[in-house]
Amino acid sequence: MADHNLVTVVISCFNHGPYIEESILSVLGQTYPNIELIVIDDGSTDDSVDRIQALQATHPFEFIAQKNKGLTHTLNEAFARARGTFVAAFGSDDIMLQDRLALQMAHIADKPDVGMCAGNIELMHSDGTPYPKSERHAEPGFRRMNFDDVFLERKPYVPAPTMLIRKEAFDKVGGFDPSIRLEDLYIQLKITHAGYYIDALGTTLARYRKHPTNTYKNIRFMAESILRIYSDYSDHPAYEQVRCRFINSMLVKASRRDKALARELLAQLPLKAWNRRTLASLLRYPFAPEVV
Repeated sequence: MADHNLVTVVISCFNHGPYIEESILSVLGQTYPNIELIVIDDGSTDDSVDRIQALQATHPFEFIAQKNKGLTHTLNEAFARARGTFVAAFGSDDIMLQDRLALQMAHIADKPDVGMCAGNIELMHSDGTPYPKSERHAEPGFRRMNFDDVFLERKPYVPAPTMLIRKEAFDKVGGFDPSIRLEDLYIQLKITHAGYYIDALGTTLARYRKHPTNTYKNIRFMAESILRIYSDYSDHPAYEQVRCRFINSMLVKASRRDKALARELLAQLPLKAWNRRTLASLLRYPFAPEVV
């Protein structure tokens, strides 16, 4: 008989040796008692595997070491073997707060129309020290989100380190697309497009570690991935508006950091969509570096 209260947490690690032990222990230290933990090393070249194996010797969790397959491919395989009715992909450099899963399960367990439950994050530096209060954004309160709320960014976004997904909803939308490596926005749009809600609790559930290898700092990767994700909804009446707004936001960043990407983004932006951000980006463009 299926255990409808079981949560499967998947940690996929790639070269996060300095952080992986703290991430795993934060899952094992949850106050919620019914957890299946699957840890996968996706071809690390540092000491991640040694650290995970040493921890596994004294703690109960499943560990798989494999050649590099990429995050979304790895998560699809792990979620397919998950026994939990709810699943969570958790970063190997992040930390769960102790009551995270207990709070989420208390909210989502009896709400079949909610496909995902999330919350807020606290930022920390690479060494684990928290950001000072002066550098923190105000935490949003509870919000229920449908597809348009996510696609049109009508409500504050849902941080990836806090996503708890109803596996029935995940399976219904076909999981992640292995060709798209940005998993969080992709699955949020897919699940809400299928008719489920995302409920975001107005509570801090995880600590997010900011360091030089964070995915969001790769602006070309972010731009190409998000434009590809949006293209799945090109029949939406606001598609062009959403696409152009995003291009303008990325153009601001590219005009400071990547001249080639700035040119490519500008070429995709119709003249009628130009705004103050576009003009400000053009003024910065001559000073941007050429990224090889």
